[in-house]
Amino acid sequence: MGQGIIPADCPVSEESHLIPRYTRPEMGRVWSDENKHAKWLEVELAATETLADLSQVPRGAAAALRSRAKVDVARINELEARVKHDVIAFTMQVGESVGDPEAARWLHYGLTSNDVVDTAQALQVREASGLIQKGLEGFGEVLQRRAVEFKDTPQIGRTHGVHAEPITFGLKLAIWYAENRRNLERFRDAARQMVVGKISGAVGNCSHLGPDVEEQICKRLGLEVAPISSQVLQRDRHAHYVSTLALLAASLEKIALEIRHLQRTEVREAEEPFGGEQRGSSAMPHKRNPVGCEQVCGLARVVRANAQAALENVALWHERDISHSSVERIILPDSTILVDYMLARMATIVGEMRVFPERMSRNLEATQGLIFSGQLLQDLVEKGMSREEAYQCVQEHAMAAWQTETSFRERVAADPRVTQFLDAAALARTFDLQRQLGHVDALFRRVFGSA
Repeated sequence: MGQGIIPADCPVSEESHLIPRYTRPEMGRVWSDENKHAKWLEVELAATETLADLSQVPRGAAAALRSRAKVDVARINELEARVKHDVIAFTMQVGESVGDPEAARWLHYGLTSNDVVDTAQALQVREASGLIQKGLEGFGEVLQRRAVEFKDTPQIGRTHGVHAEPITFGLKLAIWYAENRRNLERFRDAARQMVVGKISGAVGNCSHLGPDVEEQICKRLGLEVAPISSQVLQRDRHAHYVSTLALLAASLEKIALEIRHLQRTEVREAEEPFGGEQRGSSAMPHKRNPVGCEQVCGLARVVRANAQAALENVALWHERDISHSSVERIILPDSTILVDYMLARMATIVGEMRVFPERMSRNLEATQGLIFSGQLLQDLVEKGMSREEAYQCVQEHAMAAWQTETSFRERVAADPRVTQFLDAAALARTFDLQRQLGHVDALFRRVFGSA
């Protein structure tokens, strides 16, 4: 298993709630030594049984291997400490478990180590990908539910961190939903490209078993066969996969960062859930910190760093070296475990997030109408004022209102340059919040469909 998850009995600081204690055992089991070696055995048995079907291995030997072969991780580790080769230790242990030297001699027949290791890894990645896909789908459901809930909740839109024009909080959530859907599509493609096997031998020329046998073994395992390989599957597949996980993590970080900003005291428009007995600070009892979102932002950095390592694994010497192997023992378990955890964490945070519509309304009104300056500019131009004159007039009032903290609407309503083009009814329409939000339903139909 990877090194990124802290064991339950590890001593930690008073901020131990920031450390991702893994609570989703399904993903942990995928990368356990027990499952890894079980997958190795699955590949070995599929190869032996395929060769038996082709009369290249005695059927009795294949049947004996299927019924008697067992994995003992402790014994494998003991043997590996002596022989310094994990696959040889594995085949020795499995051969011992069969208890029949005649049958055991057909184990690993015609194979090289990476025929087993790379093909079995594809089986592990397939399991891990299924869990992540479920997490993406579940997170999408949470985002859709909350987007619909706040579809018509007005909020100030911000650019550069500064008040811009009105949106709704539902629109923000709909953007997150659409991005999550793209991530789901990207991840499905990356996962599909990882579900391939190879039984092509020590340099990829299929000299011992042949391409047809390779295809049949992979088919028996439910895998596509790599059209061509060296001793290993080419690592552009793995780089694509981990890079996609990094992009997924970046999207989760984006959402977490936005919630952190909205939870700032000066903003306080939304807040991640805070438990009944949760405490935010050892010194300041009033603190309600966005620790979950900060955790997600931090973990995204780890997954991005792993993507860099995956990219560096693409270039290997000739038909294979081993420099990628030690890296993948860390980055594949850790990246899938962390993304699975982050998805579950963010689904809870967004699903239980507290939202404060009244505060959103107060923040909308905080600049006393400045957020309608763009609409005023457009309306003046539409009614006949030159764009340059309109911009200068609107900006003049906007800057004065900002500096004096007075009403922008009252200032422009008293300016003959404005009232020459816009009467009281027209100005009321200019400053109509619902006019700004008139296309929310249409945008939701684009994202979610007619439902």
